[in-house]
Amino acid sequence: MSFSSKFRPSLNDQPPARKVEIDLNSPGLAVFELERLLFTGKAIINHADEVWPRLYIGDQDSAMNVDQLANHHVTHVINANHSKQRDGSEIYKGTNIKYLGIEARDSSDFDMGVNFQRAAEFIHRALQGGGVVLVHCAVGVSRSATLVLAYLMLKQNLTLVDAICAVKDNRGIIPNRGFIRQLINLDTKLYGQLRKTFCT
Repeated sequence: MSFSSKFRPSLNDQPPARKVEIDLNSPGLAVFELERLLFTGKAIINHADEVWPRLYIGDQDSAMNVDQLANHHVTHVINANHSKQRDGSEIYKGTNIKYLGIEARDSSDFDMGVNFQRAAEFIHRALQGGGVVLVHCAVGVSRSATLVLAYLMLKQNLTLVDAICAVKDNRGIIPNRGFIRQLINLDTKLYGQLRKTFCT
């Protein structure tokens, strides 16, 4: 079981920089271009990776390893794989970890957007209070990544492309196409439509 807590990747870990121009006025093309950008991300070799200071994206195994959570001083967990059958909160009884369960399917027709604000508030309050947050789903690449990207947009004032660039070099993520479209809609709502956006 491994957590990566180095925030700044070494030069050897970093993929070569590339400049990307994405026109968010063309949603179909934007999804394709964002997927190409996501594919330049770091390979997943850890159960959880720090993608923003004190904010981790991880898989189900990382969330169940209470010893590793304690070693990394995790104080808050968001489970985007929550269900009545897989509650997840029982494992933290007797710890000081605060838990937020979000029932979400990793399906392009699932509306993840209804969870953006609630998850962003939970993460933001935790980080402002000096906490350490793990956001996880089953594998740690789609549902959890989508919630973290939305947090970075809503609370750190990053564009979608900037948020992807901030995360992908620390953990490879691939939100499904429906989630990417929902993040494009959030970007448009926050920053307006008539623009192109860049990532180097």
